[in-house]
Amino acid sequence: MNDSNRTDPSDDPDYDQNRPPAHAAPASAAPENRADRSPVEAGLTPGWERATLEKLAFSALNEQKAARRWKTFVRLSWLAFFVFLVWFAMHRSTATSVTTPHTAVVEIKGEIADGADASAEFVNAALRAAFEDEGAQAVVLLINSPGGSPVQAGMMSDEIVRLKAKHKKPVYAVVEETCASAAYYVAASADQIFVDKASIVGSIGVLMDGFGFTGLMDKVGVERRLLTAGENKGFLDPFSPQTEKQRAYAQTMLDQIHQQFITVVKTGRGKRLKETPEMFSGLFWTGQQAVELGLADKLGSLEYVAREIVKTEEIIDYTRRENVAEKLAKRFGAAIGDGAIRSLKAIPAIR
Repeated sequence: MNDSNRTDPSDDPDYDQNRPPAHAAPASAAPENRADRSPVEAGLTPGWERATLEKLAFSALNEQKAARRWKTFVRLSWLAFFVFLVWFAMHRSTATSVTTPHTAVVEIKGEIADGADASAEFVNAALRAAFEDEGAQAVVLLINSPGGSPVQAGMMSDEIVRLKAKHKKPVYAVVEETCASAAYYVAASADQIFVDKASIVGSIGVLMDGFGFTGLMDKVGVERRLLTAGENKGFLDPFSPQTEKQRAYAQTMLDQIHQQFITVVKTGRGKRLKETPEMFSGLFWTGQQAVELGLADKLGSLEYVAREIVKTEEIIDYTRRENVAEKLAKRFGAAIGDGAIRSLKAIPAIR
């Protein structure tokens, strides 16, 4: 087509230069915004809000159920652990029953005190197990102790005397480093005492120690306000002055316990004892001196006694020791048991 035949838009009397072409979109039209659309226009089904809320609610419930299950599992695990500790402590035997001929050993080591490994509870239980075993030809007390409670020592000594008479088996004491005070109280009940030449033996005496702070309190300007119902209720209170009457009373007690100690030693050692003025004064001696004084019989070790005296070299240890499980059960048993009961009560009922 010839360009001369074209119509110039500017020749049109109705032509507006600022008006856009007919095929163009209106200037006011903006791109489509999905957020401004209705749920139907956005392709969402009616009731989608409720469905979303239900999903969120069920998700929260599932999380709560999972949390409750985990708490229940943890509580039941603690309960099972506590039950295991109790079972283990109750069924743990002091020694495996051995019927072949052997030398039975019971250790007395460390401080002799209630709750310690060297307590009458543990030592007497081990002694009974050793004496009752038919294979035990003799019982050896392996001692390394500085002493301790005269009450615990007296209970051990009485049990040794009883078991010897009942089972007709000899008892030997073998001293390692130390056998002093309450430890010697126990050793004196043995038929023979064997020591090392450098062992420390003796200290046959009783003491009661403490502190008094009355002079210091006067200097500092501190007043002790102690109210008692009973004249001697504040007896041996470290912050109150000690009267002569109280001192005499305490000394009488000590003398009585000391005399009990002396009686046990004299009964156990008999004519072998070569008494001296210092023997019951609380002094102690070397193993070699103890043999010379009759406080011990011979120099010898555990192996020597088993081999030469008992004539049975096999040694079986019957010592009763508190293991980790028993310590946990004893020290924390009450707390764990209370916690387990609380946990059981807190577990939601199964519906």
